[in-house]
Amino acid sequence: MTNFEAVSAVERLKNPFELIALAQKGVLRSKVDEVAKQFALTDRELARILNISERTLHRYRPDARLDASTSEKLLKLVLLYQHGIEVFDTITSFNEWMKQKLRILGDKSPMEMLDTATGMEY
Repeated sequence: MTNFEAVSAVERLKNPFELIALAQKGVLRSKVDEVAKQFALTDRELARILNISERTLHRYRPDARLDASTSEKLLKLVLLYQHGIEVFDTITSFNEWMKQKLRILGDKSPMEMLDTATGMEY
């Protein structure tokens, strides 16, 4: 599991209102890099998932807080990866599956679906 404040808080969430409160507070930009490293994601992948350009992502200072929408997407991504690791046992196996094109998804990979709320949940 991960070891930073925002993600630790996600692990303890009891209801969706707590996720909302955490997102509204805003996650630090530096946590994006920690998530990228923890889950072996590139800046390009994370920027696409968060619906911001790579350039915008790089412009944020490490101590800047992300807006509520971007913070929520990052927190939901952490929840998704935590669940994926439980199911697949390793981050490597889960990432391989996430990048595999699937017929049921119209020959797209699950990773390609994460830029939408529905794709994140299903």
